[in-house]
Amino acid sequence: MSLDATTSNRSAADPDQVLAVHGLVKRFGAVTAVDGLDLAQRRGTVLAVLGPNGAGKTTTIEICEGFQRPDAGDVRVLGHRPDARELRPRIGVMPQGGGAYPGVRAGEMLRLVASCARQPLDVDWLLGVLGLTDALRTPYKRLSGGQQQRLSLACAVVGRPELVFLDEPTAGLDPQARRLVWDLVRALRTDGVSVLLTTHLMDEAESLADDVVILDHGRVVATGTPAELTADATDEQRLGFRASPGLPLADLLTRLPGCTAEEPDPGRYVIRGPIGPREVSTVTAWCAERGVLAEELKVVRRSLEDVFLDLTGRELR
Repeated sequence: MSLDATTSNRSAADPDQVLAVHGLVKRFGAVTAVDGLDLAQRRGTVLAVLGPNGAGKTTTIEICEGFQRPDAGDVRVLGHRPDARELRPRIGVMPQGGGAYPGVRAGEMLRLVASCARQPLDVDWLLGVLGLTDALRTPYKRLSGGQQQRLSLACAVVGRPELVFLDEPTAGLDPQARRLVWDLVRALRTDGVSVLLTTHLMDEAESLADDVVILDHGRVVATGTPAELTADATDEQRLGFRASPGLPLADLLTRLPGCTAEEPDPGRYVIRGPIGPREVSTVTAWCAERGVLAEELKVVRRSLEDVFLDLTGRELR
């Protein structure tokens, strides 16, 4: 898939940087939603911003898009302040709420957005790519949730932007539509377009992002590539398996010196420590003694979800 995107050569403070945020602060009454946040994105990359609900992700993105004003700090998008008139044709925005008029037909909405662009993508082609051709004459309010998401994405990219903001682009999508959006994001990057996305899906961030920023309570708590963030400095290995919930892990650990064990979700077990053939056979034999089959048994690396939970906690927000 190729979008044949075009990029501008207009000067910026740093031609390799499409987004620069320094000391950003945003308050809502007594609540500080964003607290001294720093953020940067390189041109032609996908940056994933992660965080629990209320961490400040959407507020930060809306400030970068020019929809909200910061209380303090400096924000530069493609070298301009977010409210600069000359910036508007150069960015694409996919908000969480969809951003379309309820009564407008899908085709009409996309053509309206395309008419504001200097060199828009072919509307019929884009509708076909995103599987919306059959919904061309359907009012927005009658589209399915997944169709609304895809139309919102189409509106964000139809103008051939240099930088696209995608706020949870695959929320509510089925697996097929989700993969389609992933392919489109990769195509944007291939064509030199920079993409900033927020997501609650850790596998999405690992699959798509060149760089990841994790926020918590309005501050950056970690940043790096997915590989850098998931690297385990202790070289600790993990053995994961599924079995009946509530197994007595304390008894298992008496046979696995130097290891720890937990059941992070009912029926999902993780053993950490020096994992070798002896440890694997010990786990399977221990399960067999209890008449339990250890399924999906595999040695696994630390995931981005593990990093996220370690940094932001496991309690609900």
